[in-house]
Amino acid sequence: MPTLTRRLLNALAAVLLAHAGMAAPAFAKADMSKELRVAFDGADDGFDMVRTNNSLYSTWVGQAIYESLLTYDYLARPVKLVPSAAEAMPEVSDDGKTYLFHLRKGIYFSDDPAFKGKKRELTAADVVYSIKRIVDPVNRSPSSSSYEGKIAGLDDLMNAARKGGKFDYDKPIPGLEAVDSHTLRIRLVTPDPNMPFVLAHSSASIVAREVIEQYGQDSGRHPVGTGPYLLKEYVPRSKIVLEANPNYRGATWNFQPGDDKWDEQLVKDMKGKSLPLIGRVTVSIIEEEQSRWLAFSSGQLDFDKLADNVSSRVLDRDKLKPEFLEQKLSLYRFVVPDIVYTYFNFKDPVVGGYTNDKIALRRAIAMSYNVNDEIFRVRQGQAIKAQSQIVPGTVGYDPNYRSSIAYDPELANKLLDRFGYKKGDDGWRTAPDGKPLVIKMYSQPSAKDAAIMEVWKRGLDRIGLRSDFPVSNFADNLKAASRCELPIWMLGGTAGIPDAYDGLESFYGPNSGQGNMGCYQSEKFDAWYREGRTMGDKPERQALINNMNRQLEADTAVFPHVHRIRNWIFQPWIKGFKQHPIQHNNWMYLDIDKH
Repeated sequence: MPTLTRRLLNALAAVLLAHAGMAAPAFAKADMSKELRVAFDGADDGFDMVRTNNSLYSTWVGQAIYESLLTYDYLARPVKLVPSAAEAMPEVSDDGKTYLFHLRKGIYFSDDPAFKGKKRELTAADVVYSIKRIVDPVNRSPSSSSYEGKIAGLDDLMNAARKGGKFDYDKPIPGLEAVDSHTLRIRLVTPDPNMPFVLAHSSASIVAREVIEQYGQDSGRHPVGTGPYLLKEYVPRSKIVLEANPNYRGATWNFQPGDDKWDEQLVKDMKGKSLPLIGRVTVSIIEEEQSRWLAFSSGQLDFDKLADNVSSRVLDRDKLKPEFLEQKLSLYRFVVPDIVYTYFNFKDPVVGGYTNDKIALRRAIAMSYNVNDEIFRVRQGQAIKAQSQIVPGTVGYDPNYRSSIAYDPELANKLLDRFGYKKGDDGWRTAPDGKPLVIKMYSQPSAKDAAIMEVWKRGLDRIGLRSDFPVSNFADNLKAASRCELPIWMLGGTAGIPDAYDGLESFYGPNSGQGNMGCYQSEKFDAWYREGRTMGDKPERQALINNMNRQLEADTAVFPHVHRIRNWIFQPWIKGFKQHPIQHNNWMYLDIDKH
């Protein structure tokens, strides 16, 4: 066939497809000369999204490597789910108990030796396997409680594994059925309005069984997904390099602007572009805030979370100062659906336990802390006080809720006196049995952490509690915390789904040692948790959520600090930037234009 005739026929075919409402596969090839340079302020804990302890840094990378059935519209606020590996939103029937998903055809995993040289297409069986992995007890997934009591037959597999020691991945269950290679049916025990959000969570990332079986416990260092990027280089706690996945089918930037004026420029810059555009992403782990700012201000980073301790130099209230506007830098600012909190380990011999004297000690510790010092002295006003574990912008957040634990060192002193924590001649208190008492609180090696520990020390000094503040890197602290080994630790949590239960599951008893880092156990809390998790957004459910928060306060299992205000600052050549409140990774939606 002559070349010209072939070109004409190809062009005609493309026109016919377009008029039929279909889009030919993009198979866009990213520009490998475009490199995005970013920094994390903490280390990941691997990229097996079932086994990671809900690490934000692992999630950030994982969302670029893997796909789930569903994801989020980049611009829609309030957040909106859209298909990802699924070709459309599920067909829902049986009064909300049955979901039928049709998967896109032609989705391929990135190449890996586990596939023995063959292209490996994603199938419905992969989704079934990936969901089963979440509840396999050997994986200790923090997300397992999101599936407990929900999918027909899944609990039976999980319970049998707990008794027999091995999870039977090959046993069919009525709730997870691969109807054919590209059709999946999920049957729920009862309707659950949150199930679509759970299936969009990073823990529901779709993996191939042969990859997991080949790498075993090292699967977190060998992520193989169908997303826009693949892991090219990995130096734990130092450097992560991603490259565009040549097997990725491609997509088109075609999002509709919302009410936010910010969206207008994004649409102007990005509409119609083939994704991903950036060929390489290099992530550096820079825990120290000042070092990250210096890297950004010298042009070594393309964007960064503006560190609280430099915000006063850069911001005039909620805007960039003139000298930074002159550099054509841009600022994106929003209240993050997250929480910074300090939890107590209920297995710890000093602060753990459920007796009144232990509860009194934890309560006094919490009452000694001045959150306003953290907000205004440490965070330079870039945060709001948290009243509970529920984060803003999620279903179940009650703006009128007020914590029963207030800053009151005088009352904290009386509480300790009442329960036998006596002061010695040196001014320091002893335990009720007369033994020395030291409150040990872990942190990370950053200026901000050091400043927050100073706030803690001032408060603890005022109530006569001797304190010790061991410093370790975030990854090591996270590993120890996941085994319920840290007595007290302050960390941040970001919403994984837009619902209150995402944060509450960290205190659900069965999650002890797998997300419940304090190994907190409360029959009342667990009963309310189970009762409300499949309810829709109704007053009865809100009452249960408030009950759970009150129980956490009564036991003083956790002390909420703040919800952070995030200031993203980025260089003039970055196009398409907007930070999603739930879907953290935005790299595939960006472009670099230095012309």
